[in-house]
Amino acid sequence: MKNIFKAIMFFPMLSAIAAAWAGDFRVGIVDTERILRESAPAMLAEKKIEKEFAARDLEIKKMVKQARDIQTYLEKDGMTLLDAEHRSKERELANLNVSLQRMQREFREDLNLRKNEELALVLERANKAIQAIAESEKFDLVLQEAVYRNPKIDITDKVLKYLSAEK
Repeated sequence: MKNIFKAIMFFPMLSAIAAAWAGDFRVGIVDTERILRESAPAMLAEKKIEKEFAARDLEIKKMVKQARDIQTYLEKDGMTLLDAEHRSKERELANLNVSLQRMQREFREDLNLRKNEELALVLERANKAIQAIAESEKFDLVLQEAVYRNPKIDITDKVLKYLSAEK
């Protein structure tokens, strides 16, 4: 009986403490995907990667055009070619397609690797910005992923502004 009485007395006291504590508890939430799309560092990283891979992309586009030209030539003039010349063009096209597929695969792999490297740097800067904002505005908890975000506690815009002002 004494334990039941203690429990009955303990729960109201516990709920009063929780209510008082919750009143001072500040929570913020950040949309990480938006940071990776819209932040100044993310946009700079995207431009850097585009510039870095532009030459390889152009080379692949040239090879695609070359393969299309050979294919068109074979379709258009294939019947008038000598067998040896026809086989030579088909072999050239097959080798070109194999090289093109290899180059495209390597390009995608390298591009994904570089994007991941740059996004990791952006996230590192964003985490520092979030921490600075949380400390200066006295947040107790800042979450980066959530199923639902109440606009009242979303601090993504503050993080974007912080990252834009950062040099």
